[in-house]
Amino acid sequence: MQKNQNQDNYDVLIIGGGAAGLSLALHLAPQARIALVTKGPLTEGATLYAQGGISAVLDKSDSIASHVKDTLDAGAGLCDENVARFVVEHGREAVQWLIDHGVPFTQQTLPDGTIDYHLTREGGHSHRRVIHAADATGRAVETTLEQQVRHHANISLFEHHIAIDLITGSKLGLDTERCLGAYILDRTAHHIHALSARFVVLATGGAGKVYLYTSNPDVATGDGIAMAWRAGCRVANMEFIQFHPTCLYHPKAKSFLITEAVRGEGGRLLLPDGTPFMHKFDARGELAPRDIVARAIDYEMKRVGCEYVLLDISHKPADFIKRHFPTVYARCLELGYDMTKEPIPVVPAAHYTCGGIITDMLGQTDVKGLYAIGETAFTGLHGANRMASNSLLECLVFAKAASEDIAAQLATAPLSPPLPAWDESRVTDSDEEVVVAHNWDELRRFMWDYVGVVRTNKRLERAKRRVDLLLHEIAEYYTNFRVTNDLIELRNLALVADLIIRSAMLRKESRGLHYTLDYPAPDTRKPPANTVLAPENYRGEREKRGEHP
Repeated sequence: MQKNQNQDNYDVLIIGGGAAGLSLALHLAPQARIALVTKGPLTEGATLYAQGGISAVLDKSDSIASHVKDTLDAGAGLCDENVARFVVEHGREAVQWLIDHGVPFTQQTLPDGTIDYHLTREGGHSHRRVIHAADATGRAVETTLEQQVRHHANISLFEHHIAIDLITGSKLGLDTERCLGAYILDRTAHHIHALSARFVVLATGGAGKVYLYTSNPDVATGDGIAMAWRAGCRVANMEFIQFHPTCLYHPKAKSFLITEAVRGEGGRLLLPDGTPFMHKFDARGELAPRDIVARAIDYEMKRVGCEYVLLDISHKPADFIKRHFPTVYARCLELGYDMTKEPIPVVPAAHYTCGGIITDMLGQTDVKGLYAIGETAFTGLHGANRMASNSLLECLVFAKAASEDIAAQLATAPLSPPLPAWDESRVTDSDEEVVVAHNWDELRRFMWDYVGVVRTNKRLERAKRRVDLLLHEIAEYYTNFRVTNDLIELRNLALVADLIIRSAMLRKESRGLHYTLDYPAPDTRKPPANTVLAPENYRGEREKRGEHP
């Protein structure tokens, strides 16, 4: 149920309802009026589908130093060590906050008869440090927090609404750069209204839908990154798109994710003829970081000419498999695969956006009053490759950090001025919706073909030419016709695709998730550096040129 629909001015506007957005809302709700906007139902987002778990140092044999080292190793030289340490040091606290809120993590009985939480191990981790709720951790986190958000009097929900653009003082011609709110489209009533707030937080997730094959839900269209860029925020490391190595290969599966924990518990990757191959690519075999595993699968599929490889854990006891992976087991069984008796077919798919909107360690972006947390943000934690189960941890830690920073400013932050209504006086309804559908399909196909797991200069150049044409066409369409949900998402996806392509073209080396046949090795002639892109309206750039906002 949506609450306080007649109230358009809030203390905090949160766009996105995954782990980051829900956590932030619950942290701030006791002291602030919150508007929470989600494109679909409150639960629909990447968090709901996160199977693996949350990495944190919870075992006596583990250490902060070890978790930090594993994160830095996976990040291929581009992690910010201070950020990694900050996140890891707050891991236990973040997990305890979820436990206190009722998240039902899986427990086990120890040899001495005591009960403790079960920890699993995933790729890149040197210890068992992933706390989980069977193989549906994201669902447990999302549904638990969702119920508490729904019943909080200070949180107004705007479900089935999509943000069109942020509203900044500079856009309105005011003497302030501050973010003042956003224009929101009610997807049900097809009505656009302005929501104003003293603080705006983007928790919109990643951009997996820019690719033809992805493990992400349909809502992952890079909206936050695109809106922040248009508002004047820099982005970084957009070339680093993580492809999950193991998504179920089946026409009805819609890229159903096979959790990395299957490999963590002994699952083996095989060619269709049953031959193992991971040992040829990395001494850690199936427990190598995701970028290595995804490239190995991609290489073998192209070498052999097969459409998939196999993931086999059938050598484990059936009870063990059903107990540890009930969701995966049930879904595979629905589709005709019994993973207790046979291997299952898998392929890589776009999974996680490691780059994003540049923020500091409090979640603040380049625009005053605008924050970004979760997958949409670039904090420096993931570097060139996100280590498994560090993503939910990042959501929780930065939601807490941002909430504390916002709370400290609530008493002094200015109220937003009245915002102008959305102007549709010079547009008409489109009579060619097929254009949107065609451009959407073309974009995702050439991104998959040219900017996928393995890249080349020629592929990137082809992609750049095509995205430039699409951006021009979409801009013309956006100017002349009333906005729709599909047009908003297409506009954002095309912009994010351009940022990914531009970033990939700038990196003349292979590092982490970015692998190019033209530069197959890391560039050792200089220290590793982040790829930073700045829009024309980035205030820092204007100040450098001596211009005034």
